[in-house]
Amino acid sequence: MKASTVRIFAGVVATLSAALLFVPAARAQDAWPSKPLRLIIPSTPGSASDFAGRTYAKFIEPRLKQPVVVENKPGAGAIIGVELLKAAPADGYTYLIGGSSVTSANPYLYKSLSYDPAKELEEVGLIGLFPIIGMVKKDSPYKTVADIIARAKANPGKVSYAYYSALAQISPELIRSRAGVDLLAVSYKNVSQISTDIAGGVVDFTFLDAIGAAPVLQGGLLRPIAVTSLQRVASLPDVPTMAEILPGFEVQGWSGLHALKGVQAAVVERMNALLRDMQADAPSKELLERQGMVVQPTPRPADHLKFVAADRARWGEWVKIAKIQAQ
Repeated sequence: MKASTVRIFAGVVATLSAALLFVPAARAQDAWPSKPLRLIIPSTPGSASDFAGRTYAKFIEPRLKQPVVVENKPGAGAIIGVELLKAAPADGYTYLIGGSSVTSANPYLYKSLSYDPAKELEEVGLIGLFPIIGMVKKDSPYKTVADIIARAKANPGKVSYAYYSALAQISPELIRSRAGVDLLAVSYKNVSQISTDIAGGVVDFTFLDAIGAAPVLQGGLLRPIAVTSLQRVASLPDVPTMAEILPGFEVQGWSGLHALKGVQAAVVERMNALLRDMQADAPSKELLERQGMVVQPTPRPADHLKFVAADRARWGEWVKIAKIQAQ
């Protein structure tokens, strides 16, 4: 056999071998998803992340034709949930519902954070935004945040607020900093206990995300006195914004979907497209908005990454202004 013929034959064999190696990979890609998906929610049932995550899970199950197993893994400022995501393979089957706390706040709130959101998390997309709502017990003498500020100035360290997450803590701490008052911070593990203690007069006030606040507001257990968005909330038109009391005051939370770095781009794009489909689906959109979430189409993954970076910078400023010490 001539040398040129041998070279041609070897080239054909190499090409066929490469093609054969590529076929299983391509088929594996085409087959996704071929098993149930896992959705980790790093907070308790009833929280903003929980509601947003379960709404998304319910929406994508029939479209992916696979079950979505939802797991609530609260604790340590969502770090427990992130650690579970990190322990899973980056195969496109495990996701985390996070957002403000996971990617933006935690890098400033913990001295030794066990993960780097910019390097280890794949930002899939945005589920929705939500304002934070300041609340007191229904028969509280505090009618506005201005009343709380006046009381705190007259009685340093005597007016207390409850919080269970960084997002719930930042608004009272900004009030403390901006108004120059001394407030007593009381940490809790879940929203339900906060509601119970405020209703019972154990703690004076709290700021909860709109979704976490919805059940207690609808039940009349607590009374809203302020919202942290720059505009008033449509469902609470008579409740003033914090900016009306302290100009420029704004805190906005968001829920989003995260994967682990290394997940194939096509899978990330598919999950992002499903987010956009959910946001365009009238029943799903209405369900989220009824709970206080502001639904807007999520950017494609590359542009969503820019949104996350800008939000992280805002949190750096908020934490600095509020003088919150990293743990």
